[in-house]
Amino acid sequence: MDLILKYFPDLTERQKEQFAAMPTLYEDWNSKINVISRKDMENFVEHHVLHSLAIAKVQPFKSMAEILDVGTGGGFPGIPLAVMFPEARFLLVDSIGKKIKVVQAVADALDLKNVRAEHTRVEQIPEKDFDFIVSRAVTDLSQFVGWVRGRVSDVNYHKLKNGILYLKGGDLDQELAPFKKKITLYDIPQFYEEEFFETKKVIHLPL
Repeated sequence: MDLILKYFPDLTERQKEQFAAMPTLYEDWNSKINVISRKDMENFVEHHVLHSLAIAKVQPFKSMAEILDVGTGGGFPGIPLAVMFPEARFLLVDSIGKKIKVVQAVADALDLKNVRAEHTRVEQIPEKDFDFIVSRAVTDLSQFVGWVRGRVSDVNYHKLKNGILYLKGGDLDQELAPFKKKITLYDIPQFYEEEFFETKKVIHLPL
């Protein structure tokens, strides 16, 4: 909790309880269904929770915002963001059923009423009016845009224009070249000082 409070000092008591419960919940589920590498569990809060919350630093979600998390895996970035923004609504999807089983169990244990988890591909969901589509490096951005195009609302009421908020690291020059004039890159080290975030970014692509 200390690491989260270092960067998000204004959490409610309920949010503190929910974030504090996450490591034990994931350790328990990870022993049954491997959704996070065993080695990574040692740095669970930094590598998964705090990393997910970098999106909150870039764009806080307003009440009743509709957020789609594509390829959520074990629930990242969707679960931490749902705790941070309890008045926003989150749909977390993944094509691997056992991962969604973990996501749903964690959401239930944390009593996250603002989360739906579905075992499906993004191309098959009927909803098309999301404010933001979030994800954590599930594929090349060009392919990702193809998956989600047409699913973003035309009505903007956040500071950033509706679209994709994508967590990714490393050398992105070639991957992002097709979107050079549209994207904005936010270096995560401007928010966090830990070495893990040195090359990591939040990519905003309006759609």
